[in-house]
Amino acid sequence: MLVRPYQEADAVQWDEFCAGALSGTFLHTRRFLSYHGDRFLDRSLIIEEDGRWLGVFPAAQHPQDEKCIVSHPGITYGGILHSGQLRGSLMIGALERIRSHYRELGYTELTYKAVPTIYHSSASDDDLYALFRLGAVRVRCDLSCAIDLRNRLPKSERRRRSFRKALTSGVRVEQGDGFATPIWDVLTENLARKHGVAPVHVLSDIQLLARRFPDNIRFVAGLLNETVVAGVVLFISRMTHHAQYIASSCVGNQSCALDVVFEHCIASAGAQGAGWFDFGISNERGGCVLNDGLYGYKCEFGGGGVIHEFFDLTLSGKERNEP
Repeated sequence: MLVRPYQEADAVQWDEFCAGALSGTFLHTRRFLSYHGDRFLDRSLIIEEDGRWLGVFPAAQHPQDEKCIVSHPGITYGGILHSGQLRGSLMIGALERIRSHYRELGYTELTYKAVPTIYHSSASDDDLYALFRLGAVRVRCDLSCAIDLRNRLPKSERRRRSFRKALTSGVRVEQGDGFATPIWDVLTENLARKHGVAPVHVLSDIQLLARRFPDNIRFVAGLLNETVVAGVVLFISRMTHHAQYIASSCVGNQSCALDVVFEHCIASAGAQGAGWFDFGISNERGGCVLNDGLYGYKCEFGGGGVIHEFFDLTLSGKERNEP
């Protein structure tokens, strides 16, 4: 087994490999990662044996720390992707070779952003065990709320009342790329009003990604009197539909428009065979602060907690043996 740097000539095979990987999503593809342009110094790796691909490792140099590698700074999660080839000791070996490769390049630390289990198409937490064996330390843990679409918990009575109120108010749901701009206007105003911040992406970025991934990015709007008052931008993977952005105007809040939008999205996810609907995290300050109100609101739709884990691996470390 060996690792080698990713090259542009590998792009097509990389994306085909990600499509069959047990924890791969469209975020891991070169088509998605390339939209960042030269924002990051790419340090992605391919894991091979006798010329056969065993796994891929999307990664780049930390934009603020030239001694640190992150998998991956431009996406929510990174990790080692494989289709079942890297189990048990083979995963430990793969991570050892990754560690050695970056150490030889002069890096001292690797930040590993694990793929949450709800995005796995089959059990594949071997990387978490390998991180433990190599002495990695969990440095961050975010809490998301997700609905198990095969065993949804009961909705709260408040959410039931809000849904009825939205329907009585005349809120209706539509979807399509044409709603990108009005949803973004609501989102931008909402974030500025509540938190004094702007969306991570700019509108042109999200529209570019939607053109590249028409089956994976969806704009769902709640309309009242023909005006968009709420909306969700969905990132859709095989196993999970994720609410990447959630927005509601003051009028949308008063009419409980998001309740109708979310029920539409949840029903659509189930109808398309997804296992989970993910509302996203409710954390600040690297997971150390939980917005209880926001998290509770999401859970009222019938969801529960799912964690996003981040690990730091010292590249000069040794394997953890029996105590």
